[in-house]
Amino acid sequence: MPDAIINGMHGCSREDAYVPPSDPLVRGKLEWFKDQKLALMMHFGIYSQLGLCESWPLSDGDASWSRTDVDWVSDPETFRRQYTDLNRSFNPVRLQPEKWADVAARNGFRYLIFTTKHHDGFCLFDSKLTDYKSTGPDCPFRVHRHADIVRSVFDAFRARGLGVAAYFSKPDWHCPWYWAEGMDYPVASDRNPTYDPKARPELWDRFVRYTHGQMMELVRDYGPLDILWLDGGQVSPQNGQDIRLSDFVREARRITPDLLVADRTVGGENENYITPEQSVPDHPIHVPWESCVTLGDSFSYRYEPSFKTPRQVVHLLISVVCRGGNLALNIAPQPDGRLPEEGVRILDRLGAWLRLNGEAIYGTRMADPNESGMVAFTKKGAIHYALLRIPAAVSVRSTVLFHWPHDVSRVTLLSQSLDLPFEKTSEGLKVTLPPLISDEDRIAPVLRLDP
Repeated sequence: MPDAIINGMHGCSREDAYVPPSDPLVRGKLEWFKDQKLALMMHFGIYSQLGLCESWPLSDGDASWSRTDVDWVSDPETFRRQYTDLNRSFNPVRLQPEKWADVAARNGFRYLIFTTKHHDGFCLFDSKLTDYKSTGPDCPFRVHRHADIVRSVFDAFRARGLGVAAYFSKPDWHCPWYWAEGMDYPVASDRNPTYDPKARPELWDRFVRYTHGQMMELVRDYGPLDILWLDGGQVSPQNGQDIRLSDFVREARRITPDLLVADRTVGGENENYITPEQSVPDHPIHVPWESCVTLGDSFSYRYEPSFKTPRQVVHLLISVVCRGGNLALNIAPQPDGRLPEEGVRILDRLGAWLRLNGEAIYGTRMADPNESGMVAFTKKGAIHYALLRIPAAVSVRSTVLFHWPHDVSRVTLLSQSLDLPFEKTSEGLKVTLPPLISDEDRIAPVLRLDP
């Protein structure tokens, strides 16, 4: 397989369970979504200070995989107290949202997915429903001009013409009505509430109203949102945790009529597109989808991170797009608020490739065939594109041959606007290439195929 392809559909509901939206405005917004192709995803929060997995170490039921870096304390209650108190030291004073937006805009990202609140419940927006937030009285960052991080970030990205998706965790492990004390199960025994919502409807209703209130703050006060990106698939009717999401979405669309909702992994009418996580399907997907994959080893910031190579990232984007999806590429800011320099250098390499070859990515749709070996195909109207995912340490020959069943009148090397000799043979389309001099062409040259 090409570099950096992770097969599977982890974190994704099934294609055959997809329910297309009936609202024409939402269907139209999905066409916008399918045109964008590339999102910048950013996980940022109090967990960034420790370089730990985001939120998950709080859950005893997830400790076997999420607490591998917690090597200074063995008592879970002590650790949870230490983690919860990280709001008292959260102070990313070098945060400059305009620089984040500049990196995204110059490198071809079309929309942002930003963590407004992760499962730990710490809000990066000025929610009026909790003091556990970046503007809260116990947080030193409250006096910074960007203390309302979500507002500053969304404003910066919108100013560069980029779309905005608000990541929001439905489970909230800081909320006293989700992990409630003195209930049927110990606090933090697993990722679910400490009680049966059906047995304690009043308590569950308080949590639902709290969750609706925070989501409505984002829609009403931080909009217009393009996407509400909802995480925490355990909070679903199928799991006995019904937050009456359809009621909320109807109200939210009174404010933003074409709002997309990604209620990920749950299915049904509020999962407007499906979201593979750290994986790319090995086959075409014929419903709207977006794969969230990390540039480094994890969604949250890690000290001494290891990043994918530019070749891996470009090939990853090509593989996602040729199979019908969008790529949400995650980079995590450092604890001081800056983006890691090495990560930015890799994004700049991706941007350089897109400046030459973006015509074959943005606004395209899945071709038939969509790929053949190392060659991927996209289309825009009657024009097709052949994107050659060249593996590392492989030299490209002067000719390439691939199966292509459609008529071709002209073949152009997109990066150089150079017409190339070609012939249709019984074995396929044979194209003669010039010397591939640029780094971008050596990673993945793109051929435009005119009918």
